[in-house]
Amino acid sequence: MEIFLKAHDEWVAKAQKCSLCAHALPHKPNPIFSTAPFTKILIIGQAPGLQAHESGIAFDDASGDRLRHWLSVNKAVFYNPKCISILPMGFCFPGYKNGSDAPPRKECAPAWHERFIAFLQPSITIYVGRYAQQFYLPKYKTLTEAVKTTFTSPERYFALPHPSGRNNRWLAKNKWFETESLPLLQNEVFKALHG
Repeated sequence: MEIFLKAHDEWVAKAQKCSLCAHALPHKPNPIFSTAPFTKILIIGQAPGLQAHESGIAFDDASGDRLRHWLSVNKAVFYNPKCISILPMGFCFPGYKNGSDAPPRKECAPAWHERFIAFLQPSITIYVGRYAQQFYLPKYKTLTEAVKTTFTSPERYFALPHPSGRNNRWLAKNKWFETESLPLLQNEVFKALHG
């Protein structure tokens, strides 16, 4: 076990020094993720925004507030990697494109995720946003299909829309998400954290 934990810590140290896509980033690389072996819940998100880049804390914004509300957890639980580990598709802020955050860099997930996930071994995995879903759940053609189907699947993963205000229109159009899906998710999160 001690060797396993040491190997995780060494992998974290390597990832924190990652500069794979430094040439394409608007700022110096600042990989933002939070992991612990045998975490209860793994969140695979998109990429840190500028605010997270500056603070060094994932989901350190209104999107994070909404995501914590969706999961029905407080900040202490959310930022405890033994409870919830956070592994974005892109570890660094990718800059802007057409007035929005640019997509996560494509180098990150193939370089880092598989080994991290082997260490984490979560009870449940939550894919937040379309980029995570397209990479891990390509069988679903749309965000709506991914969200609806994973909530009725016996698998131990869930797909969520990104909690950004940019998805307010989607949330307004798909009321079932908040009335039907979120109570199921909150129940699964509670069981994973306290089971």
